[in-house]
Amino acid sequence: MKDLFKKYNALLNGHFLLSSGLHSDTYFQSALILQYPQVASVLAENLKNEITKKVKDIDLIVSPAMGGVIIGQEVGRAFGKRAIFCERVDGKLVLRRGFGIAKGEKVLVVEDVITTGLSTKEVIETITPLGANVVAVCSLVDRSAGKVDFGVPRFSLLSLEVKSYKPEECPLCKDGSSPIKPGSRK
Repeated sequence: MKDLFKKYNALLNGHFLLSSGLHSDTYFQSALILQYPQVASVLAENLKNEITKKVKDIDLIVSPAMGGVIIGQEVGRAFGKRAIFCERVDGKLVLRRGFGIAKGEKVLVVEDVITTGLSTKEVIETITPLGANVVAVCSLVDRSAGKVDFGVPRFSLLSLEVKSYKPEECPLCKDGSSPIKPGSRK
C-alpha cells in the first residue's frame, strides 16, 4: 500500500499541518490515488475482503467529508450498500442533504486516513444519537498503528506509526520551517 502512495506521488515529505492540528513530516494525500476510479474500486474491494472476515452484517456506509467521501462511496459499491457522509457546518460534523439513518442500522464508518481519529469519532458521535449501530471503522491508512480506540473493530490497508507533533513541540518548527496544510479541514 505504501508503494501505491509512492507510485501516485501521494506520500509527501516536508512539514505539514494535519487536520488534527498536529504537525508531521509525512502526509498521505489519498485524493491523488482516489482520483482513479479503477484504483479506488480495487482498494475498496480489499477493504471489504478484510472487513467481511470479522464483520458479517453492514447496512450503511458513513464517511466524514471531505477525505472519506470517495473511498466511502467505493466501499458502499463494494458492499452493495448505501453510502452517505457527514459534513462540517460551523465547525461541527452534521448529517445533511436529506440523508437519514434508520434506528438500529448497522454502520461501517469509512475514512481515508486516520491520525488521531478525531473525524471518525465525530462521525460516530453524530450518527449514534440518530439510531446508528456502528459495527466497524475502516481506513486506507492508519497513521496511529492501531493506537486509536473506536470501541469497535477497525480495519486499514496500511497501518504504521507516523510521528506527529504538537505545534509547540515540533522539531521542524524549531528548525525554522513553516508547515503547509494540504488537508480539507479549516
